[in-house]
Amino acid sequence: MAKEQRARDKTSEEGSIRRISSEGAVNALVEEFVGRTGARGEVTQVKVQVLDGKNKGKVMRRNVKGPVKIGDLITLRETEIEARRIRGTFGRSI
Repeated sequence: MAKEQRARDKTSEEGSIRRISSEGAVNALVEEFVGRTGARGEVTQVKVQVLDGKNKGKVMRRNVKGPVKIGDLITLRETEIEARRIRGTFGRSI
């Protein structure tokens, strides 16, 4: 009986997660290259402008894995969460 209750709780939680991001995938335009991140520099942090959905026009920071350049269109699964800023000394001259 307790196992059935846990199974029901998990399915109800998953349903609520799906409802949060119900708008689906949206396109975004890469506007600015911020820097490289990840343990080996395999991820690029960029600023993108959301082109459709409820956050249309919003400029946000996102992490992208793979080759990307300014002017590329990328598809975002959700537009509520923004990537953390990269720490470091980018842009400073020593």
